[in-house]
Amino acid sequence: MLSFHDLTLGYERHPAVHHLDGTVAEGALLALLGPNGGGKSTLLKGIMGELRPLSGRIQLAVVERRRIAYLPQQRALDLGFPITVRDLVALGLWHRSGPFGALGRAERRDLAEALAAVGLSGFERRGVGSLSGGQLQRALFARVLLQDAPLILLDEPFTAIDARTTADLIALVQRWHGEARTVVAVLHDLALARAHFPQALLLAREPIAWGPTPSVLSAAHLFRARQMREPFDESAGPCARVGAAAGP
Repeated sequence: MLSFHDLTLGYERHPAVHHLDGTVAEGALLALLGPNGGGKSTLLKGIMGELRPLSGRIQLAVVERRRIAYLPQQRALDLGFPITVRDLVALGLWHRSGPFGALGRAERRDLAEALAAVGLSGFERRGVGSLSGGQLQRALFARVLLQDAPLILLDEPFTAIDARTTADLIALVQRWHGEARTVVAVLHDLALARAHFPQALLLAREPIAWGPTPSVLSAAHLFRARQMREPFDESAGPCARVGAAAGP
């Protein structure tokens, strides 16, 4: 589904992800882990095409990037924009109706089913600015449901929501996994990763470990990831490749 070939991503001349090699198999359920500033969200932006590689390349089995479902961090959203829950979730139907297309009977049915699947039936006319954090995350997951995409990218999908909402949304992730969709999720909760994600990539600007989650989250790997949290050196030259961990 997705492969990285000596990939380096960054901003201006500062690399945020160094020399990443590896393959995400079709149907994989992968946790993307690591310290703040380790390059996790940057990697998702690279996959989406929002950030061009400084070197190397990303290879996608998905021909069109619009067939990738992307759930951003909540803090990246403008909650002051006057939009209802119905209209927010209906954005997931763009691949069928276009940005200004009217919703037909089938689309309205699918919209109602998506809202029911996340526990938001009856919230259609609510403004998104009036929602709690958990309710907003449910609405965003409903939008992803409607996108019906083979590749799903989730950026911190379980941050700052309650345990019940987390359990309900984890069930949706497991449903996607059962449908052989490929899911890559940025997580901070290591216990959640161990319990529900069979594969993990530990990033701290460079890949620390990639493979089965129990082996990736060893004490030695986590210690090394903590040691990699270093500030940018404005005078540094181009980075050299020194035995970065390769993925599956």
